[in-house]
Amino acid sequence: MKGRAYLAIGSVFLGCCGAVVFLESLVKLDPGAGNLITAAQFAFIALEGFIFTAKFGWAKRVVSLRDYALLVAMFFLTSVCNNYVFHLNVGMTLHMIIRGGSLISNMCLGILVLKRRYQPRQYVAVVMITIGIFICTYFSSRQVEVAAGEDLLTAAAMFWWFVGVFLLVLALFISSYMGITQELLYRKHGKCAREALFYTHLLPLPAFLCLHDNIRSHWNLALASEPYTLPGLGGVAVPLLLLYLLGNVLMQHLCISSVYYLTTECSSLTVTFILTLRKFVSLVFSIIYFRNPFTLYHWLGTVLVFAGTLLFADVFGSKRKTVKTH
Repeated sequence: MKGRAYLAIGSVFLGCCGAVVFLESLVKLDPGAGNLITAAQFAFIALEGFIFTAKFGWAKRVVSLRDYALLVAMFFLTSVCNNYVFHLNVGMTLHMIIRGGSLISNMCLGILVLKRRYQPRQYVAVVMITIGIFICTYFSSRQVEVAAGEDLLTAAAMFWWFVGVFLLVLALFISSYMGITQELLYRKHGKCAREALFYTHLLPLPAFLCLHDNIRSHWNLALASEPYTLPGLGGVAVPLLLLYLLGNVLMQHLCISSVYYLTTECSSLTVTFILTLRKFVSLVFSIIYFRNPFTLYHWLGTVLVFAGTLLFADVFGSKRKTVKTH
């Protein structure tokens, strides 16, 4: 690999892992801040895209706005769902594990929509991922019950937790269908990933007006949060939640941009391997640094999910073939 590829890999780990750390720090202090986080991410990436991709509106658009409509609606829905579930008692570790099971939804929709056929190895991999997610989900639900104890709110807490898990799974399938829509869009218009990134973040911005009460209340909570004194700036203090929000937005942008650049420098198998390894590192860091509850059963489920992902992509098998050819 070239030096630029190694730089992209380093940026993926820094950006994506950093975004997860800031996100978890934020939702631990304010679990309902999901809509605020999503709106801030969309606004920042749209602004950056307006300057560097759209060239302040002077750049010629490749894809029509009508063709972007379905893509934009799906992206907005998945982004809101993925960040809102923290308000429904879904923990960060389970959040990462379920989102790591995207191959299940990809395969299901690939068979139904694109009429694709898969190898037996890939079916085995999807079964492993499914079992792994089921194990983690089941034992996480037990922890919700234990946390609620004999309280009268036990049933309500469990109900909203299941709603959160359902929204995560729904977002997983919508995200996979969005990937198929992107693939069909690129076949028609050619690869225009930077443009798609800009418009999928710009066009949904008016939809956040429907959530303005929620966003405003959590913005006020962020402003009123504990002040953090920035070192070396003469005692300048910033609300801690705002600092976490800014860190998440910047790291999320670095993450998305680096993944995009990585796809231009490496094969899809290498990208799959890097992203899977990144998710595993984020998960382990979350467990150790934030001391999230994680039992032996969670580890078993996690290993099944990530091993299934690598088996599906045949990462190591492909690497052996490459070595033999050389």
